[in-house]
Amino acid sequence: MNIKKTIFVVVCLIGFASNAQHKPNHEKIKALKIAYLTEKLDLTSKEAQEFWPIYNAHEKKIHKIRQQERKDIHESLESIEQLSEKEINKLLELDLSLEEKKHGLHKKFVSDIRKVISAKKTFILLQSENGFKRKLLRQYHQKNKSGNK
Repeated sequence: MNIKKTIFVVVCLIGFASNAQHKPNHEKIKALKIAYLTEKLDLTSKEAQEFWPIYNAHEKKIHKIRQQERKDIHESLESIEQLSEKEINKLLELDLSLEEKKHGLHKKFVSDIRKVISAKKTFILLQSENGFKRKLLRQYHQKNKSGNK
């Protein structure tokens, strides 16, 4: 059940980031995330030197899958009423396949990162990523509430 919540938050963040009008917003979010994770993990310089290349490579792979999701699935959902049952089944299969890819990448990432940082820091990383997403969503909602008044 927790994975579904995480996926929902990630999809929301993707939508937020992809709907941003300016690329600097995406870059700003990325910089904020790096600062947030750096603070939470308290990496040594040796750990940081090994950690960030693995982390960034993982993020790129996940980003590619999310792009494919947006392109192949989310765009099709705009016209879901016109899709046949067969077409929707293909979308469901693609969605499951992409989720399996993300899950496989996540398992590999955790395995790789545990070779660089302790299990404790790995767990803190996973929790901190979720914490950053929650923080970002809270800020987004607060901004929208104050902007709609």
